[in-house]
Amino acid sequence: MDKPSVYLSEVSKMKKILFVVKKIIIAFCMIYAFNLLVVGLNIFIPLNIVTIGVVSTLGISGLLALIGVYFVIK
Repeated sequence: MDKPSVYLSEVSKMKKILFVVKKIIIAFCMIYAFNLLVVGLNIFIPLNIVTIGVVSTLGISGLLALIGVYFVIK
């Protein structure tokens, strides 16, 4: 009877890993698409671990926050 609970535990871990990987891929695509759309406006959000982490955690509001930081720094 021990095996089904271990199996369910492994499936749960795999679902969590896939969820995180999916969020990271979506964040990468969002930043890349934003950079493509605003290339004429000379706005550029770099693709690195910090920016992808912010966007994958906060979503579109994280992307808007990065744009705001860009304008404050610039």
